[in-house]
Amino acid sequence: MTHPDMPKPPARDWTVLTLMALVAVLVAASFAALPLKWREFFTVDAIKSVGELLAGFAPPDLSPRFLAKTGWAAIETMSMSALGTLLAVIAGLAFSLPASGRFGRAPRAATRGALNVLRSIPELVWAAILLIAAGLGPFAGTLALAAHTAGVLGRLFADALENAAPLPEQSLRTNGASATSAFLYATLPQTLPQMLSYTLYRWENNIRAAAILGVVGAGGLGQMLKYHLSLFQMQKAATVIVAMLLLVALVDAISFALRRALTR
Repeated sequence: MTHPDMPKPPARDWTVLTLMALVAVLVAASFAALPLKWREFFTVDAIKSVGELLAGFAPPDLSPRFLAKTGWAAIETMSMSALGTLLAVIAGLAFSLPASGRFGRAPRAATRGALNVLRSIPELVWAAILLIAAGLGPFAGTLALAAHTAGVLGRLFADALENAAPLPEQSLRTNGASATSAFLYATLPQTLPQMLSYTLYRWENNIRAAAILGVVGAGGLGQMLKYHLSLFQMQKAATVIVAMLLLVALVDAISFALRRALTR
């Protein structure tokens, strides 16, 4: 028996339980609606076909000429991801100021709506659209990465600015500092480590996306992979796939080292 002065246990949150049940029903309905033929994945013919496909990738093409070509494509993919992320950071910072409510409610709502549009369109769709305007090559891929990532970083930066403690900036303003100086010396230093962490994380994502964007003609390793797979040149495709894996591992290592240095 509970004491009358003891606080009552919190009521069960039926909203959360209802949402979880709806998600479970949606997942079950998705599996039921899709014509998935699970048994065909484990037949003898399927296993034999997979074995023949994997055997066609070995050994990778390690000729010096093709390795040099793959290396240049890897540099192109790295450049697309780095430049796209840099452009997105600049645009995200510009969007984050009005999106954080620093200029009123109306600019906040309008800017957040624009950010939602940018990040709701995947990189592949952006690339397909920009290829019409910019033509084939890495320029369209870079702009596609920048457009999508600007929407993501702009929203994250705006949330970081909104959650920053307002007292330091208010204290500087009270002591006669301008609005710009108070923001640069009080609010921005609070959010800068978080913003840098978001930027590095998005750069990791963009290196993967840049490798895929070549499938629609945006240059880099993805375009090489599509070309050689379409010609059933599996050994050359294997070399490109290995280059993709090494490039992603390199960027992950660089990002991890930078985050570790920032948190010391």
